[in-house]
Amino acid sequence: MTDSAQRSAEEQARILAHALPFLRRYAGATIVVKYGGHAMGEEHLAAMFGSDIALLKQVGINPVVVHGGGPQINAMLKKLDVKSTFIDGLRVTDQATMDVVEMVLAGTVNKHVAGLINRAGALAVGICGKDGGLITAEKARRTRKNPETGATEDIDLGFVGDPSHVDVRVIHALTGAGLIPVISPVGVGADGQTYNINADTVAGAVAGALGAMRLLMLTDVPGVLDKNKALIPEMTLSDVQARLDDGTITGGMIPKVENCVDAVQRGVKGAVILDGRQPHACLLELFTEGGYGTLIRG
Repeated sequence: MTDSAQRSAEEQARILAHALPFLRRYAGATIVVKYGGHAMGEEHLAAMFGSDIALLKQVGINPVVVHGGGPQINAMLKKLDVKSTFIDGLRVTDQATMDVVEMVLAGTVNKHVAGLINRAGALAVGICGKDGGLITAEKARRTRKNPETGATEDIDLGFVGDPSHVDVRVIHALTGAGLIPVISPVGVGADGQTYNINADTVAGAVAGALGAMRLLMLTDVPGVLDKNKALIPEMTLSDVQARLDDGTITGGMIPKVENCVDAVQRGVKGAVILDGRQPHACLLELFTEGGYGTLIRG
């Protein structure tokens, strides 16, 4: 063996020895991963993601993937000349928009994400919240302050929904057969109406229903930052509330943190917000001391 080969073998042995305690910790555990953002759009990061999810399955972990697809929806709406309107940054989803959302999320994107994992050597199955009664949804209720009167008023977002119930039997059937569920965030109401649901919200609801050990929320930022823009490695639920109250957590990070809090309150052992643009982000979080993003726990 050459010196170079020897050094490479020694490095691989060190990596395995370091990862072994974490492999034991997560053996047989359910890990829900929310996938989207820039990591989904960049080919090399997407391929790495597929390989990492396949690896988790191969070492005895049960990964469940929930994906988004906002940019892909926007591109298809533009291509089909379907106009979108927004209220306070939230897309109003009429029936024409809903048809496109379902086509893109439950079709093109869902099968693409499953394909990434399949090409990496595992067996993934793409489903949506309508399959097997997985996600029962109800119309989302949102309010805002009228800028002129200051009064609180209801917002009608059309067919935007929130999950009211998650039936995990179809997930257990897949994972029990050695398969990896890949879930698109489309649900169905009690009346049969299809609803578009935020992928972060679905990931939190699914993780809670499964009692997952971890919820990994892949985003486009390193995690939750303090007022000096430094990463906060860990927060309890009371820490989260304090940082919401003092304005540390603001803007688009608020709903992500709230979804993590909701998941933890539902029984998830810990929810992590981390940067999906980092190669092997999931492996870095699970198999290194101290993790990689911001862990929120009870």
